Amino acid sequence: MADVMFTNVRIFDGGGEAPFTGDVLVQGNRIARVVKTGYGMPSMPVAGAQVIDGAGAFLMPGMVEAHTHFSWNDQPSLDAIQRMPPEEHILWCAEVAKRYLDMGWTSCVGAATAKPRLDVVIRNAINDGTIVGPRYLAASQEITVPGGLGDTTQPHLPQPEFAFGAVVSGVEEMRRCVRMFAKYGVDSLKINLSGESITGMPSEMSQFTEEEVATCVQEAKSWGKRVAAHARSTWSIKQCVKQGIEVIYHASFTDEEALDMLEAHKFEHFIAPGLAWLINTSYHASEWGLTPEVTRQMGYHRELEAAIESMKAMRRRGIRILPGGDYGFAWTPHGTNAKDLEYFVKYVGMSTMEALLSATAWGGPMMRMGKVLGYIREGYLADILLVDGDPLADITVLQDKACILAVMKDGEFHRAPPVRRSHATRWTTA
Repeated sequence: MADVMFTNVRIFDGGGEAPFTGDVLVQGNRIARVVKTGYGMPSMPVAGAQVIDGAGAFLMPGMVEAHTHFSWNDQPSLDAIQRMPPEEHILWCAEVAKRYLDMGWTSCVGAATAKPRLDVVIRNAINDGTIVGPRYLAASQEITVPGGLGDTTQPHLPQPEFAFGAVVSGVEEMRRCVRMFAKYGVDSLKINLSGESITGMPSEMSQFTEEEVATCVQEAKSWGKRVAAHARSTWSIKQCVKQGIEVIYHASFTDEEALDMLEAHKFEHFIAPGLAWLINTSYHASEWGLTPEVTRQMGYHRELEAAIESMKAMRRRGIRILPGGDYGFAWTPHGTNAKDLEYFVKYVGMSTMEALLSATAWGGPMMRMGKVLGYIREGYLADILLVDGDPLADITVLQDKACILAVMKDGEFHRAPPVRRSHATRWTTA
């Protein structure tokens, strides 16, 4: 692994301050030096290093996607996702993992998988170098109840293989389910604490008993596993705080008590609202029969309004809101994930700086790598993006693959910058 030195770049280091002009030296898989230049200060010479002259390009930490479904196959229904044959499905996941890295997502948190071991197999294949992909935390299937979100079996086909989720009823079935996924080697358990209007169970409904939820959390923690929840309803959000469920997906419907509980425990939870799902389902899914008239009747327009107000309130209270959520449906295709950052600015009121921090510095703790990931600082892992443009001026540049000049993960280029020999070009290597 050759040393790499980025020179003449504008460095966004993840600390929340304005970018500065400088050099960054990568040795092995770590950032070895970060030096401010300019004002008469020369670049630092490093013998034998590959030199990347950024010509003023924007250098930032790799991004972290907090709510990832590699096995969602850009189709319009749960059945179309789950019933993809397993051989094709694992190949799909491998291709999508590469797509995320292509777009600058160097770390991803699995939020649920369509078949029991897809996430685990993909994570392991990334780790051993069999396939290319971001750092990945593998999730279970969505744990649900009979008739709940994720139970897609039919009366004449009640077999578990026809269910999108893992269906349990009662504390002992919950305990067995958690133990099964722990045996498979997941990093986290996903539990569906609320409904989802598109499946027929309204988002404000909640389906588990407190005893079942408590059993899931207790058993998961005894195996050293994290728990994440699909939690749109107010009751489900409160259960996440009460039971110690670290990762809360959606959190659309809140009241003052729920917000107070979250604020009191704001360093113990992460929120990934998935606004793109609500926005695109409400207004951009007509091709698949989900016209605005239909989705309004489903309640999605009302939920979108509630979710925006909830996220605004959480932002004011300093609760961590991270990008990611339900990309992989036909109207939220994989690779468009950076829309979340645009929506954070447009709808939630974040500054572009906050939006960038949500995808970088806040992602380190989400990956449980808070001391080594999410910053351009000495000693941190070399997950680095070189961007043609300024996301602090226009956050949408991160949606354009052509603007992401280079992607480095763990000190190696996944996408190296194009080599140019003329100093008249945008930037050069030597």
